[in-house]
Amino acid sequence: MSDSEDQLELVGIGSMVLDRMHRTRRVLGPNEKGLLDDVDRGGPVQTCIGGVLLNQAGWAALFGTKVGLFGRQADDEAGRTLRAAMKQAGIETNLDLTGSASALAEIFVDAEGERAIYMAAGATAETTPEHVRRDHADFIARGAQFTTEVSQLPLDATLEALRIAHEAGLSTVVDLDVLPSDAVQGLGDRETFDAVLNEADLLKPTALAARELFPSIDGLDQLVEAIRSEYGATTVVLTDGERGSLLCDASGTRWIAAYPANAVVDTTGAGDAFFGGFLAGEALGLGADDAAKLGNACGAACVERMGAFPEAADALRARAIELYDGATPTDPRWAGQATTEATTEAVPGAAGRRALDVAARELGALAERHDGVSLQAAAELIEAAEAAGGRVHVTGVGKPEHVAHYGASLLSSTGIPATFLHATESLHGSLGQIVAGDVVIAISNSGTTSECLLAVQAIRGYGGKLIAVTGGLASPLAEAADVTLDAGVKEEGGPLGLAPRASVAAEILVIAALGAVLQERRGLDRNDYAARHPAGALGKQARGD
Repeated sequence: MSDSEDQLELVGIGSMVLDRMHRTRRVLGPNEKGLLDDVDRGGPVQTCIGGVLLNQAGWAALFGTKVGLFGRQADDEAGRTLRAAMKQAGIETNLDLTGSASALAEIFVDAEGERAIYMAAGATAETTPEHVRRDHADFIARGAQFTTEVSQLPLDATLEALRIAHEAGLSTVVDLDVLPSDAVQGLGDRETFDAVLNEADLLKPTALAARELFPSIDGLDQLVEAIRSEYGATTVVLTDGERGSLLCDASGTRWIAAYPANAVVDTTGAGDAFFGGFLAGEALGLGADDAAKLGNACGAACVERMGAFPEAADALRARAIELYDGATPTDPRWAGQATTEATTEAVPGAAGRRALDVAARELGALAERHDGVSLQAAAELIEAAEAAGGRVHVTGVGKPEHVAHYGASLLSSTGIPATFLHATESLHGSLGQIVAGDVVIAISNSGTTSECLLAVQAIRGYGGKLIAVTGGLASPLAEAADVTLDAGVKEEGGPLGLAPRASVAAEILVIAALGAVLQERRGLDRNDYAARHPAGALGKQARGD
């Protein structure tokens, strides 16, 4: 066991998935067709972080739980996105990146928030017991509690990890997220399945899985008691939507009432959010009933938005705490990360420090996602336009308008002549500054701003080329662009998390990165730079004065 500085409260292996969310009017049956509606960020597809284990880990980390995840992924775009999200959430990882592909899921959500999920397990399904023991036993031993699931991971690998955890003295958690029949058919055999459940100290089956385990038992109360007796778990916990959660342990069987959500947008991952909150509650020293209350609060906060992973961490944590009415944890992490008002009052300038921390995390995740390919494509588009006599313009609406002014100035100062284009004025005559073949860099965080899209439509109709700088990679702006540069953030920072902060920093730095690529490609040297700065400190520095 590593020393206390290296101790993790929760370690786990299981599904880490890139979810592609679709909004549909209803979940279709066989041989049916239906139209997709736009999701929250515009366009028919919204990409989210997901996976049973990763969702749980994210919600547990929301409350300061020291979480570590291990297993197999691929060194592909989906894997890089997942790893950036884990890094941003403060989740430590021990990952083998030799898998064939990172896990993906196509999720269709109807008007009532119900969903159908189709999963491709990829590298997760390629994990073997040998991988687990050879590559991850030491990492498991760093934990106090071990968590896994029956969903995508092969049963023999799951069983090996559970046995390693028990050998190292960890308590164990198993989330039975699929029907037993599906697990046996797709992940292993019945003997291994039963052995996995027998290794669980804390067992969380879905209601459907519980009913299939004991089809002759009708009541959920009797089902959890039968499961606890059959598999020897210390605790069995089960969630059942609006009824809340059902606990069964040495103190008996009881329901913990659900908290009402303001509006049910998407039920995907509500059980994962519950379990992450439950495990965080245990780590914070809460008893089982209060841990379940915190789990219920997380589940309610989760269904009020699209996606299961807590990407808007500050807002979701505040919402869960707002709903929670159990005992206040004595662990200092609870008070230390409490509401914005309380923390700001206790530490002068705390809101500003948090905003800086959020921006630093977001920019770090952005840098990890960028592999340079899109920046090179944007540079080549600009160079082709310049070679044909075209020019560069930068535009945006609202806060991005100010970024556009800066972007045009920065590009011009580093050897790429560029002018600011006023988006709304372009619809009233300023479009005349563009000629066919010019390149316009359009900046929009969401990619759905109506004034920006009208300008883009006019620019394309006038023969202009388009580079989009946006966080809405599936947005109408991105769809209209010749090249899209990712400037997405999950959180803005600040007391409400609404005012553009991190997104503005991301947009500025993406344009700055594009300028750096262009500057290097055209060989701008210190003399060239000095010629563009005949006065000021930068000019003196370039000339060596």
